[in-house]
Amino acid sequence: MEREYEVYRHAEFGNISRISIAHLYNLRRSNTYRGMTRRFVKTKPVVSRIGERVRPDPKEQPGYIRIDTVHQGDLNGQKGVYHINAVDEVTQWEIVASVERISESYLAPVLETMLLQFPCITRGFHSDNGSEFVNHIVARLLNKMLIRFTNPVPDTPMITAWWRPRMAPWCANS
Repeated sequence: MEREYEVYRHAEFGNISRISIAHLYNLRRSNTYRGMTRRFVKTKPVVSRIGERVRPDPKEQPGYIRIDTVHQGDLNGQKGVYHINAVDEVTQWEIVASVERISESYLAPVLETMLLQFPCITRGFHSDNGSEFVNHIVARLLNKMLIRFTNPVPDTPMITAWWRPRMAPWCANS
């Protein structure tokens, strides 16, 4: 700043050229200076185009599956297994499987096997918004099996009053 004023003769640097370096560092630490120099941009949520954002509507027909994962926990620094729980909304038929890790390579073959084990034709697949199910590999698998993929509407819990056992004929519409 001294050089701008003395060598290049820029008059606008006259006052600031007489300020000490130590005072400039003190100014930089002030809230006023920080407020003028920092710019904050809010993060924008990523919109997933995988699955439909609707409440599943089985219409008393079996074959609409709700699925979720539960981590068993860690023991002595060793990662525990993940349990995958799939339940038919109408018949309450439940299949539980375990995988070592929640990744596509572990999850996809187990998921396909689980869906084929249900006694009724699987028509719908509803999961929470976790990345273990909302990904392109699971979407491709469900498209291949002609299964409708739904996710919950934003800001609503997955387990609500409409998750309840219903009395229905056993796989009558399969």
